[in-house]
Amino acid sequence: MTNNEFLRQIFDTHRLTEPVASNDEIAGWALQVIRLLFPEQSRQEFAAIEELKKAFTQLEGELCHIMQATKACEGCNNKVLAKAVFEELPELYRILKTDIQAIFEGDPAARTEFEVIRTYPGFFAISFYRLAHCLYKQNVPLLPRILTEYAHSKTGIDIHPAAQIGEYFYIDHGTGIVVGESCIIGKHVKLYQGVTLGALSVAKDMAFTKRHPTVEDHVVIYSGATILGGETVIGHHSTIGGNVWLTHSVKPNSTVYHKPALVVLNKHTD
Repeated sequence: MTNNEFLRQIFDTHRLTEPVASNDEIAGWALQVIRLLFPEQSRQEFAAIEELKKAFTQLEGELCHIMQATKACEGCNNKVLAKAVFEELPELYRILKTDIQAIFEGDPAARTEFEVIRTYPGFFAISFYRLAHCLYKQNVPLLPRILTEYAHSKTGIDIHPAAQIGEYFYIDHGTGIVVGESCIIGKHVKLYQGVTLGALSVAKDMAFTKRHPTVEDHVVIYSGATILGGETVIGHHSTIGGNVWLTHSVKPNSTVYHKPALVVLNKHTD
C-alpha cells in the first residue's frame, strides 16, 4: 500500500464515520451519575429536591444521546432504555451502600465511610462495574465495556460488566484483580489484590458458555490466588490462601493453602 493509498483509506473512513462520544466523555457521564449518588465525591450542591431530580433527568437524556451517537444499539428505543437504566438507580444506590459498609467494616485502616467513598480504588471500580451492569442488563452493548475498562485503566481492577456479583462486595487494595464475564460471586465476598477468577480456556467457540468460576457467599480469597473454570465452585464460608492455583471445586467451609518450602539462612558474624 502506498502512502497515498493509505491516506485515502483513512480519509474515507473518517468521511463515512459520524462523530461519536469519546470514551472519556462516556466515562465522564458515569462519573456524574456516581457523584450525584455520592456527593462526597463532588462539590455540587442542591437547594431543593426538584433541582436534584432535574440533574438526574438531564443525565438520563445524556445517556440517550450517547447511545444514539455511538449507535450502541441499532433499532433500539434508546429513550426507553435510558429510562429503564435510571429506574434501577434506587437499587444501584442500595447495593453500593452495602459495598461501602463491607469495605468500612472489613478494613481496620478505614476511618470513615467518607474515606471509603472518596479514596478507595476498590469502591471506584465496584461503582463503575455496578453502573455498567445496569446497562448490560438492559442489553446495551459497548457502553458497559467502555465503563469497566475505564475503571480498569484507573485502578488496575478488571471486572467484566456481565459478571454477577452479590451485595457487600469488598475489594481490598485491588490492583491486578480479574473477574471474568461469566463469573458468579455471592454476598459478603472479599478479594485481595492479584486475584484472578478466570477461564481454563480462551477458545473463541466458548464465547457463550460459562467459562469462569462461581464463588459462594462469605468467601475470602487472598492475594495472588488464581481460580479457573466454569465448573469450579468455591463453597460458602471458605478461605482461599495467597498464590493458590485452583481448577476444581472446593466444599463449603474449606481452607485452601499451599506450603512452599521456605529457607532462611542466617549469616554468622563474630
